[in-house]
Amino acid sequence: MFLKYISIGILNTGLHWIFFGMSIFLLNLSQSLANLIGFSVAVTFSFFMNAKFTFNKTPTGLRYILFTIFMGFLSYTTGLIADELNLHPIITLISFSALSLILGYLYSKWIVFK
Repeated sequence: MFLKYISIGILNTGLHWIFFGMSIFLLNLSQSLANLIGFSVAVTFSFFMNAKFTFNKTPTGLRYILFTIFMGFLSYTTGLIADELNLHPIITLISFSALSLILGYLYSKWIVFK
């Protein structure tokens, strides 16, 4: 199950990083906002793919909201901390990717798709 989650996570991370980079370098947005935008695009993909292929559950509005709120908070907070510490954007991406892999899986397994 975790290997499926990782496989979807790789694709999800690619989407996140692309939209984060476009938001930072093309739109000149803050890291907190760029991370939230990248997350927003990727979370929808991740949610539906994991519902079907990883957890074999029906995606519902409540599950989507639970997943999105938790992961959105994690995304925005990671970007906010990076802004406050004036970290390079790649550190923000790597930090969020690692956190979201572990915490996202546990939260999905124990709460969203229980």
